[in-house]
Amino acid sequence: MKLIIASLLAISTSAFAIDNVALEKAVAKDYKAHLKSLFIHFHQNPELSMAEFKTSKRLATEIRAAGFEVHEGIGKTGIVAIMKNGDGPTVMMRADMDGLPVKEDSGLSYQSKVTQVDPISGQEMPVMHACGHDVHITSLVGTARYMAANKDKWQGTLMLIGQPAEERIMGARKMMEEGIWDKYGKPDYAFAFHVSAGLETGVIDVQEGAAYAGSNSVDIIVHGVGAHGAYPHAGKDPIYIGSQIVIALQGLISRELPPKDAGVITVGAFNSGFKHNIISDKAHLQLTVRNASIETRDLLLNGVKRIATNIGRANGLPEDKLPEVIISKEEATPPTLNDTLLTKRMKATWKAALGKDKVVDLPNKGMGAEDFSYFIMDPYIPSVYWAIGGTPKAELEAANGGGSSIASHHSPFFKVSADSVPFGVQTTVLALMELMGK
Repeated sequence: MKLIIASLLAISTSAFAIDNVALEKAVAKDYKAHLKSLFIHFHQNPELSMAEFKTSKRLATEIRAAGFEVHEGIGKTGIVAIMKNGDGPTVMMRADMDGLPVKEDSGLSYQSKVTQVDPISGQEMPVMHACGHDVHITSLVGTARYMAANKDKWQGTLMLIGQPAEERIMGARKMMEEGIWDKYGKPDYAFAFHVSAGLETGVIDVQEGAAYAGSNSVDIIVHGVGAHGAYPHAGKDPIYIGSQIVIALQGLISRELPPKDAGVITVGAFNSGFKHNIISDKAHLQLTVRNASIETRDLLLNGVKRIATNIGRANGLPEDKLPEVIISKEEATPPTLNDTLLTKRMKATWKAALGKDKVVDLPNKGMGAEDFSYFIMDPYIPSVYWAIGGTPKAELEAANGGGSSIASHHSPFFKVSADSVPFGVQTTVLALMELMGK
């Protein structure tokens, strides 16, 4: 039975691929008539995590106008939209919608000039779509409009999610905490994509396995005994102890983590003391711990605790002054793992429709994190997370030839082509029709 199911999942029907030309024309027409101006609106009006009030309202209005039943205010600003169209699978597509506290300097004629009070810090900040979430939500609207206009071509239940606070890796968890599967139905499959400035427009990049890393924010409080800098023997120096911890943590990566497993420990902040000749009584280390599997996550987090505690002991700290290791429950996400069989099936679908050269599997050299995993981990939902290109081929070639470099995500100079929007719609519709097409 397992072999039969695996074989069925692995087979791409590719029946809908024949209609890809018609799909491309329909999406291009909608892009010219509606989606491009909507994209510019979203780009010019970004909002920070957990403050996406106007963005979510406009997103809900657009999708409701297409004929979906829309539920708002989930996880504070998230939306869930449902369209039932007969018997068939329930398939979810997610788009994240928050911007970043960055002052835009992209040079675009429609660049953001918005400022907003951050609901978490209380400070007024410039805001920019510096990660392409404006492409994601505009494409979600385009997908809603196409699927609603072509209900004769598919059957099942389509669920569209507008997610807040992906940049703080908390929005998906907050939506799940409100029991959205119990309220609106658990999807049989789930999809999401991200636009990439480093990838050519019109190209899909998709990996089997870990699409994004898991991430944990960790604080280490090193307690010491204050003293005069000229009499170090009279105290316990937390900077010295903390420095040993920083160095020893890299031994987890180089000597305890299997060489072919991916993991990163970065100490992003180390704060202690106020004056040259005073030994402080406390140091504060802030870490990000990244992984590509739950097993690696547990190995690294347990190792951080063990190393910090025992270096404190080795330096003679009493038990009540040992370093404290605080693993954040808010700033944490498991790795986003693409389902292997479903990914193979989607690759076959996209290759049949777009051409083999348009679907790539590039080495993932970073450990960027995503909170999409909260939707698919517990209970497990087969899912695929892919990337679409955001920069025209000519610009990438010019950059590779020594011209202006392509700005990275989260940069004030970040920009992606608005033409990424119709390709985002096209790739999403192809994936949906592979599972839901008649």
